[in-house]
Amino acid sequence: MKPEIDLVPTPSQTVGPFFAIELTTDEHCIKCVAGPQAQGKRVWITFRVLDGDGAPVNDAMLEIWQADANGKYKHPEDVQPKKLNAGWMGFGRIATGEDGSCVLETIRPGRVAQGTPQAPHLTIAVFARGMLKPLYTRVYFAGDAANDEDPILRLVPAERRETLLARPDPARPGYWSFDVRLQGDQETVFFEV
Repeated sequence: MKPEIDLVPTPSQTVGPFFAIELTTDEHCIKCVAGPQAQGKRVWITFRVLDGDGAPVNDAMLEIWQADANGKYKHPEDVQPKKLNAGWMGFGRIATGEDGSCVLETIRPGRVAQGTPQAPHLTIAVFARGMLKPLYTRVYFAGDAANDEDPILRLVPAERRETLLARPDPARPGYWSFDVRLQGDQETVFFEV
């Protein structure tokens, strides 16, 4: 028989930053989710990941999923009778730099029509040091008329919807910006999935 052992919990440890070891190297980052033959309006979205004090998070990783310009996902569960856009990947992975930013090149997504039609959007998973689980959010395009009809966006209190809107860059046509605020004032709305 073994003597009783007094077990003491070990101190907790933060997660990461380990993405740069393998997931966000140039070889594994996917900064463009639409090949050159993909149809639709090409856009670039500059993401900034900020902590609760507004300081940049320089070692975060974002994973992006989105539908093509026709509103169809490259996924076997998307059974819409639409043809998938040629050259469409629909998944991206990007890492933030020293200033907490990163850029995704894509095609502006179409409305997803499974069930109630959804406004054009991107789904984002945010990974960063100290987070045991990723945070999930959506990015909608400011000024899109379909935003008022989107069933998910309508679940968000009106005063918080701004945190889910990418804004066009007036100096660069086709460029949009979106801040991911992990906490604090204007914290981005995150969803439980």
